[in-house]
Amino acid sequence: MNTLSIDIRKAEPRDAEAVACVHHQAWQGAYAGIIPHRALNTMIGRRGQAWWDNAIRRAASVLVIEMGGDIVGYATLGRNRARELPQEGEIYELYLRPEYQGIGLGKRLFNAARDRLEAHGLSGLVVWALEDNDNALRFYEGAGGRDVAEGVEVFDAKALRKIAYVWN
Repeated sequence: MNTLSIDIRKAEPRDAEAVACVHHQAWQGAYAGIIPHRALNTMIGRRGQAWWDNAIRRAASVLVIEMGGDIVGYATLGRNRARELPQEGEIYELYLRPEYQGIGLGKRLFNAARDRLEAHGLSGLVVWALEDNDNALRFYEGAGGRDVAEGVEVFDAKALRKIAYVWN
């Protein structure tokens, strides 16, 4: 019998190519049909291997989740950027390759990111999700997040509502 290991760890520069691949696949899966095509492709194109290598090297908090030695997801996290919300920590991004969604890996990565923020002394957590991203809304509601604020993101002149979920 084979045992498949699942590990969550801080990203290293050697992970940049794999994280860029996860980013591309996850964003296409999550936002095709929500974010205008040109804007989505531009955003994905900006975040290639060199961008991720730089993000990881400049001490950005990037976690990766590996399954059987392959990186299948990532999370970026740090201080809350929304000054009007009292929570100190924020998960900026949490994405998995589409074929690894729905099997509990996202929850494990979410919990690891939350633990990392708490270990850095940041109490409370906020996560923003586009209102039209039903999978994200269900995920954060299922994780116990409370919908407390709204905002707007504009992509190629298309305004999309976003929702802030918080945990205390």
